[in-house]
Amino acid sequence: MADEGACVLSEDDDSIWSLPVYRGLVEELLRMRKRRSDEHNGAILDGSAFSILWQLNEGPGRTLRELTDALELEQSTVNRQVNAAIKRGYVERYEVEGQVSRLHRPTEEGRRAFEHDGLLRAQRLDRVFSDLAPGTPEGLLAQLKAFNDAYDRRLASDG
Repeated sequence: MADEGACVLSEDDDSIWSLPVYRGLVEELLRMRKRRSDEHNGAILDGSAFSILWQLNEGPGRTLRELTDALELEQSTVNRQVNAAIKRGYVERYEVEGQVSRLHRPTEEGRRAFEHDGLLRAQRLDRVFSDLAPGTPEGLLAQLKAFNDAYDRRLASDG
């Protein structure tokens, strides 16, 4: 007996979704993706500078290759974005003795801008979660983490 929630595909059914809920999930994930470059009133940084500073905010400096891997973008794109952040005074490039690649770290101005814009984003999340019912930030975080962990495991096993 098939699951009640399962969408049974017939030969004339052109749906690619084995469950109707999967289509809805993909739609919602795509909606979230559109918000990556969401504008925040009063923000100092553009989305790419914020993402770079997110990666550089804690821990040691990073090479361009490490930033490229972390941001999952083309190296030429990351290079252009990092150079723009350097030009605006948010990031600095520095050398480490004995290391071929130069590292990147936030400047004091970059740290201040990142903290300012991070606070704007946190305040927006406060407003969003006050409007979310039912649900909690903790519940959403737990579900998103579980989903991402399962997705990563599946990607690794699918090779």
